[in-house]
Amino acid sequence: MTERKPPGVSFESFVDKQIREATERGEFAGLSGFGKPLADDTAPYDELWWVKQKMHREGFAALPPALALRKEAEDAAEAARTAVSESQLRRILGDINTKIAAALARPPAGPPLNLTLFDVEAAAEEWRRTHPRNPRDRP
Repeated sequence: MTERKPPGVSFESFVDKQIREATERGEFAGLSGFGKPLADDTAPYDELWWVKQKMHREGFAALPPALALRKEAEDAAEAARTAVSESQLRRILGDINTKIAAALARPPAGPPLNLTLFDVEAAAEEWRRTHPRNPRDRP
């Protein structure tokens, strides 16, 4: 589609001819979005749409450090609840407590942290109440 529109030919008919010829040559057959619905065009325009799509494809998160730590703390709490042993629970909560303590000592940029250290002993007690005692498990 590098040729110029000839004089005297309407723009619409010129474009239609280009599309028809490209279709006949099969230039539209192998496109990545072929057969897929178009993206929602009712959403407001976002100038960084391509950055967000790239980050999503690459698996990156764009959370500020404080929110990333909050998310990590939520995931750690869930992992501790489903831990297979008390020692695993203590390791999970110990690791996240180390990160939270460092963040409390020097708050990260972004929104307020709003986190406190996990009470490992209380969590271990709750875990022991809900799980049968395993002789191989040592705190």
